[in-house]
Amino acid sequence: MPSRSTSPKPTAKSATAAAKPVKPAARSKAVAAPKAAAKGRSAAGSKKTRAASKTVAPVVPEPQELVRPLLKVRQAREFTSRKVTRAELHAITEAARWSGSSRNEQSWRFIVLRDRARIRDIAELGLPQTRGLRTATAAVAIVLPDEPGREISRAFDDGRAAERMLIAAHLLGLGGGISFVRRDVRDGINAALGLPAKRSVRTIVAFGHPTEDALQSKSRPGQARLPREEVIFEERWPDEPAQP
Repeated sequence: MPSRSTSPKPTAKSATAAAKPVKPAARSKAVAAPKAAAKGRSAAGSKKTRAASKTVAPVVPEPQELVRPLLKVRQAREFTSRKVTRAELHAITEAARWSGSSRNEQSWRFIVLRDRARIRDIAELGLPQTRGLRTATAAVAIVLPDEPGREISRAFDDGRAAERMLIAAHLLGLGGGISFVRRDVRDGINAALGLPAKRSVRTIVAFGHPTEDALQSKSRPGQARLPREEVIFEERWPDEPAQP
């Protein structure tokens, strides 16, 4: 009788091994390769970007361009009815009190005027020099000690503060104009401002939004300033031309 061949029965261990999926080594390497390449490209790109940022020099404006806003500061003495805000006046007076003074004495004091009726009354007292106050919606009076023998240094401090305020007004989009208070009308204006003895005002700066007429140049094109070669000299006064 022919013998039957029998297959060995699978054990539990072999059955478990057969159930586990086999990871193809080639596929895992193929997947990892693009990731590594992408990472390398990203790192290389970052290095190039950093290198490029280091080589680009910042754009530095020409000195003439940096000071150009100062060249556009001009005086205005006719203003619209639009008011100057408290914030704008605060900024203008901050520029004034930070201006320089002789020996840093800071002897000036500033009176801010917002009452248009008071400003107009003061304008009438000092005409014609104070005509710009007639339409101003705000003003600042520069008060100085009235000291015989110190007029020159005090006038120097006064002028620096006034110019600073004009520049500040221009930067804020406003207009300003200096009104000189003559000595023969100072007592009346000092009294209107309630100044104590030995204090006086020689400059009041008017502020407001300039009218269209006030913004127009008073000089013909090309004649607002003398040519540079007639004003700016190098090292010494130029030799006078020989007389024929």
